[in-house]
Amino acid sequence: YVVACFMMLFVSVLDVLDYLYGRNPNIPLRGVFQVGRVIIYLLAALVVVSILISKKPMYVITGLSAAGAVFMLIFKDPILGFAAGIQLAGNQLLKIGDWITMSSHGADGTVTDITLTTVRVQNFDNTIINIPAYDLVSQPFQNWNGMVQSGARRIKRAINIDVGTIKFLDADLLARLQKIRLISDYLKDKISEVQAFNATHDIQDSVLNGRHLTNVGTFRAYAVAYLNSLSTIDHSQTCMVRQLDPTTAGLPLEIYCFTATTDWGKYENIQSDVFDHLYSVMPEFDLYPFQQPAGRNVSMAARVLLG
Repeated sequence: YVVACFMMLFVSVLDVLDYLYGRNPNIPLRGVFQVGRVIIYLLAALVVVSILISKKPMYVITGLSAAGAVFMLIFKDPILGFAAGIQLAGNQLLKIGDWITMSSHGADGTVTDITLTTVRVQNFDNTIINIPAYDLVSQPFQNWNGMVQSGARRIKRAINIDVGTIKFLDADLLARLQKIRLISDYLKDKISEVQAFNATHDIQDSVLNGRHLTNVGTFRAYAVAYLNSLSTIDHSQTCMVRQLDPTTAGLPLEIYCFTATTDWGKYENIQSDVFDHLYSVMPEFDLYPFQQPAGRNVSMAARVLLG
């Protein structure tokens, strides 16, 4: 009875500590307290058995050593979970409130609880996923906490350009593009650079012999200038527009930048606004996005009808 009273006392102390510190978002201590309860129960049972059989506790431990393999099998998950919890806490891989994704378990949401054997994740569709703690150590997962702390979220998406619409700038197109304020200075500098190069090398009429501006290169410069003009883009981060390897779906022109917010809704609105604008201004550069053959034929016919 005395042993049971002391056991209940120590367990109550752990319950109080768990209530006060077990939900600490920075250090997942709840698993540690659960292990402490298991140890207290085992020690109490060991002392009670030794009292009942009038033997020292070491005698009982010696007798139980033969069944060690069985106990290891029974308590495999708690042991692995405890070891994983120490690694997660020590390496600061995870804490309550973090947004994680783990495709192998279908997890994409916020960590709501970390226990001895499981980590509970509430997905953004309000479903609950319980992930074994050991799996978070033995398998890869993505923690978005670094992105949230940085205050910036990346946009990385490409526009596939129909390669059949890529061409050199003619006089009419150049005159039209020079009226765009965002790239007027760029065009002035590039025209001077190209003319100086062609004059130095005595370039004649053939477009193959000298340097000339292209509509896709000018559109790329416009996209960079447009991104730099937006207050919703974090200009302390990398911001560029680059060409990727051409594919059967056209020439990918990738927009790579960071929004000045990590809020999901605002991020999606900013990203949509950027691509809405870029798709809308592409015809001004005589460029068109790639479409499947049937859609492309319709697009080409529309261009012919519109002159």
